[in-house]
Amino acid sequence: MSQAPAFYADTLQVSDLSTGYRDRQVIQNLSLPPIRPGEVHSLLGPNAAGKSTLLRALAGLQAATGSIQLGPQELVGLPLAEHARRVTYMPQTLPQGVALSVLESVLGALQASATERPDRAGHEADQRRAVAVLERVGILHLAMEGLDHLSGGQRQLVSLAQSLVREPRVLLLDEPISALDLQHQLRVMRLVHELARERGMIAIMVLHDLQIAARWSDGIVMLAQGAVVATGTPAQAITPDTLARVYGVRARVEHCSRGSLQIMVDDVL
Repeated sequence: MSQAPAFYADTLQVSDLSTGYRDRQVIQNLSLPPIRPGEVHSLLGPNAAGKSTLLRALAGLQAATGSIQLGPQELVGLPLAEHARRVTYMPQTLPQGVALSVLESVLGALQASATERPDRAGHEADQRRAVAVLERVGILHLAMEGLDHLSGGQRQLVSLAQSLVREPRVLLLDEPISALDLQHQLRVMRLVHELARERGMIAIMVLHDLQIAARWSDGIVMLAQGAVVATGTPAQAITPDTLARVYGVRARVEHCSRGSLQIMVDDVL
């Protein structure tokens, strides 16, 4: 697997991670293989498997024990502002009732970021950065539209722009394409893949579409009931056996003439 030169170079390592809520532990002693700079990894599994909970723990938004190490830095127990300098989390939806334009919201995300960048040179520089991100995401034409006038899919693209403008070392995306049509799903996946390579950024996302995950991911983490069932490349992790164990379906996994993984679900078990 070739990677473009990276300006981030820290590997993410998760070991013996436990997290949950007051009344129940969702994830216990979970460990992942090292995730290298420039890689895109997808968390797969049925509802209530622990995917979003794991993502929030990685983001520092949920108390956890164990170890989340980014290069030499231990993130567990780090103050949230320090955590956010390294890791950016994109939730499933933007909050409702925000009276801002798209451009204002992206500028706000940039200016609220605690990340120290030597090229921060005031409002004009921030505006140029925000405009460039909106253009790259493909929503520059919406820059002056109010957030409350956007469709669900458009709001999802704005949320992605808010995350990318921070230039995180680790980008966490919770179902980033759930409200998008097929063309925009592919555009978003291609963009995340390209930026990960260009910046040496680590991207971890929760997805439900197995086919898209197989095509655009360097690594797959298959979860069920808060535990890791399989990890590895898409071909290693997405198999008839793991699909039966995790989703309770009978499926075939084959390669098409172009070498891409094809998942065909025949029936429930």
